[in-house]
Parts: sequence; structure tokens; C-alpha cells
Amino acid sequence: MSEVFRSGFVCFVGRPNAGKSTLTNALVGDKIAITSSRPQTTRHAVRGLVHRPDGQLVLVDTPGLHKPRTLLGERLNDLVRSTWSEVDIVGMCFPADQRIGPGDRFLVRELSSLRRKPMFAIATKTDLVSPERLAQHLQAIAQAGQDEGIEWAQIVPVSAVAGDQVGLLADLLLAALPEGPAFYPEGQLTDEPEETLVAEIVREAALEGIHDELPHSLAVTVEEMVPREDRPADKPLLDVRVNVYVERDSQKGIIIGKKGARLREIGATSRQQIERLLGTPVYLDLHVKVAKDWQRDPKQLRKLGF
Repeated sequence: MSEVFRSGFVCFVGRPNAGKSTLTNALVGDKIAITSSRPQTTRHAVRGLVHRPDGQLVLVDTPGLHKPRTLLGERLNDLVRSTWSEVDIVGMCFPADQRIGPGDRFLVRELSSLRRKPMFAIATKTDLVSPERLAQHLQAIAQAGQDEGIEWAQIVPVSAVAGDQVGLLADLLLAALPEGPAFYPEGQLTDEPEETLVAEIVREAALEGIHDELPHSLAVTVEEMVPREDRPADKPLLDVRVNVYVERDSQKGIIIGKKGARLREIGATSRQQIERLLGTPVYLDLHVKVAKDWQRDPKQLRKLGF
């Protein structure tokens, strides 16, 4: 008897900083989504691929749904809702180190309109709490679903950082998917273009250790990625030119740092990760530019890929 092969699309939702990107990376087994302690860092629906002998999970990591204050915010929310409607399973992430609050309830209410779709509740960050606290959290998750008329297909506690129950979650998700062929070739981890991944790596490095309003004001575009000419075949070098956009001159100073120290640090951190991603030595050329109030300007949003 031939093995049943299942495949489909799974989307993780949750309020900002609920551990969605870290969970995606843990399931895929590599870093494809940017993770940062700053909320609202994911801006693209990144697809991570989990290959198994009995199936293929296509993970769609969306930005956190939030109350939008800018045109960018509205566009990100639209992206989330359109993604929900197209996937096979929705997994809602409830971080175990935080009580279920109005933001979670708002999301559960939004999800309740998606009928006839398996809904998973995932208690993330279980390594940060005691077993007693986790038990209370799981009860609160069940209650939150009940209050909005959602019957969770599964409630699964996981720690992406410690690797606890990540494999079990993959098993359960796969079992709930329809039978079908693989969508992507074996070994591929994401369908994001390399330029997008490079831009995300630079943005993550630039966000490290930055406070206040800057994270939302930061956009990164890759201008070009070209092999350096006149290099011997055994010593290739890839020239990568990247623009980092901020909204004001004062923010430009924060990114560049004293005598350019901060920008050099961003460059060094990014370069290592880009070389690992692309498997080739890289010359990274970073430029910081001001695009005034780009989050509110439709023309600039288009130019920056939103």
C-alpha cells in the first residue's frame, strides 16, 4: 500500500512578538524569517518549507495584525487577512509568558469568521514559564476559543527556542492537511527571492539595539547583486549594494552612529549572514538615505516594495 502524501499551506497568526517567526524558523530548521525582540518586524508573508517523507508543509509567516496608524500599517493588515483566507490551516500563537489580553481576543474574534478551516492554538515560549503557569495558560486559550465559538482542532504547547514539541506540532499540522502533491522541490527552504532575504538580514541587523520609533521608520532595498568582474573562478566575490531608508535626518545619525561605528557593525553582522545564505564571499556596500515620511506616502511605499 502506498504512503499517503499530504501537502498544504499553514499560516501562523498572533499579535506582534508572539513568537511566529521563531517558530517558523524552528520548523524549517533554518533562518528564513527575521526575528527581533522589536514587535512588528515581519513585513512580508515569508514562506518556509518543511519537507517530510509523508508530506510538505508550506508555512506562511504574516506580519502581526495591529491597529494601523499609517498607510503601511493598513497595507500590512490587508496582507494578513488575504493570507488567512487562502491557507489550509491557521495557527494562532499565544505566548505563554503573557496573559491573554484584548489584542488576542480581537484576533480570535477576527478568526471566528473563517469557517470550515482547522484552527490550531499554539502556546509559544513555554520555556519561559512554570508548568503551573502553562496549565493555566492552556485553559485560558481553550476558554478564549469557546467565547468566540471556535473549536480549536488542537492546542499545542511548544518552545521554538528549546525545540520542545516542534516535531509534534509538525506531525499534527501535517495530519490535518489534505492529500496532495509537493508544491516545491526537495531541499528548497523558502520561495522568497534572495534579494528579499538579503534586505531582511540587513534590516534585522539595523534593528538590533535600537529603541523608540525607529523600527517602523526603517526600510531596506537591495539595489544590485552582481559578481565582481575579473575575479578568478576559485575566488568569486559578489558586490551587494543596499540602501537603508529612514524618515528623518536625525534617524540617519542613529543608524550611522559615532564616526560610522554603528553602520560598520551593521555591515559586519549582515555580511556574515549573507555569505552563509548565498554561499559566496560578499562585498557589502551600505548607504543610509532619507525618504521623508515614506510610511504615509503611497508613491514611496510602492517604490520600497509595499
